Amino acid sequence: MALAAQALRRYLLLLAQEHLEFRLPEIASLLSLCGGQFSGEQEIRVNSPFWILNIPSEEMARGLMKRTVCAKSIFELWGHGRSAGELYASLKNYPTDKMLPYLQSDSTYKIHIHTFNKTLTQAQKIKKIDALEFLPFKGKVNLKNPEHIFWILEDYGMNPNDVPEEPIHLYFGRWVHGQRELIESYSVKKRHFIGNTSMDACLSFIMANHARVKPNDVVYDPFVGTGGLLISSAHFGAYVCGTDIDYNTIHGLGKASRKNQKWRGPDENIRANLRQYGLEKYYLDALVADSSRPIWRKGMLFDAIITDPPYGIREAPRRMGSQKETVKSVEKSTENHFFVSSSYHLSDIFFDLLKFAAEHLVMGGRLVYWLPIYRPEYTEEIIPRHPCLKLISNCEQMLSSHTSRRLITMEKVKEFKDQDENSYLLDGQYMPYRGHNSFREKYFSGVTKRIAKEEKDNQK
Repeated sequence: MALAAQALRRYLLLLAQEHLEFRLPEIASLLSLCGGQFSGEQEIRVNSPFWILNIPSEEMARGLMKRTVCAKSIFELWGHGRSAGELYASLKNYPTDKMLPYLQSDSTYKIHIHTFNKTLTQAQKIKKIDALEFLPFKGKVNLKNPEHIFWILEDYGMNPNDVPEEPIHLYFGRWVHGQRELIESYSVKKRHFIGNTSMDACLSFIMANHARVKPNDVVYDPFVGTGGLLISSAHFGAYVCGTDIDYNTIHGLGKASRKNQKWRGPDENIRANLRQYGLEKYYLDALVADSSRPIWRKGMLFDAIITDPPYGIREAPRRMGSQKETVKSVEKSTENHFFVSSSYHLSDIFFDLLKFAAEHLVMGGRLVYWLPIYRPEYTEEIIPRHPCLKLISNCEQMLSSHTSRRLITMEKVKEFKDQDENSYLLDGQYMPYRGHNSFREKYFSGVTKRIAKEEKDNQK
């Protein structure tokens, strides 16, 4: 009975109003990582900033908040309703024995009011707080450093042009935990070593959360660049490594990407980035290697693979070639390192990536990567598949009116066999994937059309 009562414990999650599509997969992944799960009783309106979750323990709720970047705070929910009367009735029905530990005479508290889509005057806030005088508070009010913080949260809907006079939903709860410091402290603007495609800190942590990265995992990025995705995984206690075909990027040499800086400094490299955040102990290494060619021993090596493959907008996709192949360019890197690079089609990048993940992920390990999309032609059939990998989530981030990229999360559910290596070639759905190869042309075609339209409009 005690476990059943504990399982019904309800929490209110206050979410950030950004990256809306990523919120549900992130919270679901973190709950499963902590040993919980979504149930049919969960009250979730996907675009709303307020979600009611059933979480077995406060420890799990705190664990969720230590990881998420899509949520701001979590509260132990004491009452809620569609009107003030319903809220007060709900509070009066909340078990007194669950309230009393936080209302003792030797404790201090304060009540905070948060409104979504409306601003209240101070007088209105005081009136709402005074209306809760029926609650058995025995402690003293301390506005600066209270032991316990209680929140009234009011939802005035999603339409800023049609704000109702009264809230459409009200909540009251005890604040348990909140954090948004991760995004600011790991901001790319403050990072020691960056490149043209360095990943936004918030998205990096979302990717690590979708991958369910945990302490002592081994996480790999086959297109590591300046190592931005390694940082978020290392923050969560994983050991990280990566490869990249670009010798100068791996070694921190050549022209700088930062404004008003011509050349990279002597200590601008991936290791220095992890050292900046006190995470160097989690850094295994980064190698110069071609992701299309095998360099790893066979077997399951990685708990997660998290990556942002090049799709030709800022960095051209390429792989090692030979003199017999159609040569795109011959490049010379520092210290007389030569290589011949040939074209690397996007469809081949993604199939190589899925095949690698199917072979080298541990069972239950996750692959998280970005897939570029030309929106007018998008259907779910163009998402690359593999018999060893199950699609977990597919979230869109807009790039322009006609293009976007989708964050794809897949989980290894079947042991890799030799016959699985090229199984996708036998799949009738293989041909639609080839559409990814022309993404760059379609992207810049849209840009060109937009510029021409703007110039035409300006001439009117």
